[in-house]
Amino acid sequence: MKAQEISPGTQARAEDVAQQERGEHLSTHFAGRRWPIFKLTLGTGVLTVLTLGLYRFWQKTRIRRWYWSAIRPGGHPLDYVGEPFEKLLGFLIAVVILAFYIGIVNLGLMFASFAVFQGNTAAYALSFVGVIPIWFYARYRARRYVLARTRWMGLRFGLAPGAWGFALRALWHWLLTLITLGLLWPRMTFKLEKYRTDRTWFGDHSMEQGGSWFMLFWCIKWHLFALGLLFVSTVVLGAGLAPLAILGYILAGLMLLFGAVYYRVETRKRMAGAKRLGPIRLQLVLSPFRVFWILLSGYALALLVSAIPTAFLGVLFLRLQSADTLTEVGMENVSQLFSGADRWLLVGMTAMSYFAVFLIWSAVTQAWVTLPLTRLYARGLRIDGAESLPAIHQRPRDDHLEAEGFAEALDVGASL
Repeated sequence: MKAQEISPGTQARAEDVAQQERGEHLSTHFAGRRWPIFKLTLGTGVLTVLTLGLYRFWQKTRIRRWYWSAIRPGGHPLDYVGEPFEKLLGFLIAVVILAFYIGIVNLGLMFASFAVFQGNTAAYALSFVGVIPIWFYARYRARRYVLARTRWMGLRFGLAPGAWGFALRALWHWLLTLITLGLLWPRMTFKLEKYRTDRTWFGDHSMEQGGSWFMLFWCIKWHLFALGLLFVSTVVLGAGLAPLAILGYILAGLMLLFGAVYYRVETRKRMAGAKRLGPIRLQLVLSPFRVFWILLSGYALALLVSAIPTAFLGVLFLRLQSADTLTEVGMENVSQLFSGADRWLLVGMTAMSYFAVFLIWSAVTQAWVTLPLTRLYARGLRIDGAESLPAIHQRPRDDHLEAEGFAEALDVGASL
């Protein structure tokens, strides 16, 4: 009897299962699908609009729980135990603190600006600069809250206090990066991630970021290629070859876009490979080209789908404007077609179309950008040395009073 042929993919999966059973490593699986997250994002988005934004704390909690339950290292799903009331209370606390801080600081800056410079320009500039460290502070506090409310196999994650230390370091490294025209960007990336990683805990074990910032330096190579092409294109333009120079500028722009994606992916891969949790190691296998394609195709689809309610909104807006114009020029008899209930119907449809643009954009990008990227990162993550996991014990709960309040109030992109 002829032996059954086994494909290389089946054999690889069988070897992976066998290795997990021997405790050599744990692969990460992702169980989420596009349609459920699309419906969840769209439905909670509608509720957020109807409640004038109040439901967004529930929306964020539900979406985060969905993603966490879909990410399953070693087959064990992550668990997010954050509560929407925590986020709402934290937001209110942060708003009160920020209002007091910004009000007092701006009053002092405005007084000093008029006294010294006879104007308010300096006050506005210094006020903006004064918010920057709070922005970094908010990002660290948001990460601390998310980790404190994340569990895996019943064990809590955590992040030690140090938000102001992170904010001061971020300001210093950004200053060095600007002074060096971006050459020390890899150094800033590594130093800030090391600060956060060295304060991260899983159970009663702390993590450590190994390596050095030099391992990230060549991650900016696409930016260097793009700058070189920009220089050459400028020389070509000076020589009178405008079409060739324009082509060079377009290619340089594409290089810069891809370079931003490549830098983010490669730095995460290299730093993940250098992270330690005692004897436990991480490995992240990821293709920057795949990430770039997901971003490009996903946002293109979102633009295409969102164009439908946008066009409808434009038509309704023009009809409302035409009615006002007819009234202004004295053609009241024609404008009566848009009066009364018909006009209010147009106003209502215009408002609905306006919100529909943002709701559809959010739902489509969630299903065709965020989900594919999360799935790609999850499936590329591997945990080595998993046989040491039973030695990890529970850590105390972090109350974290203001939750993500500062991140919500300053809108620093801490959605997931």
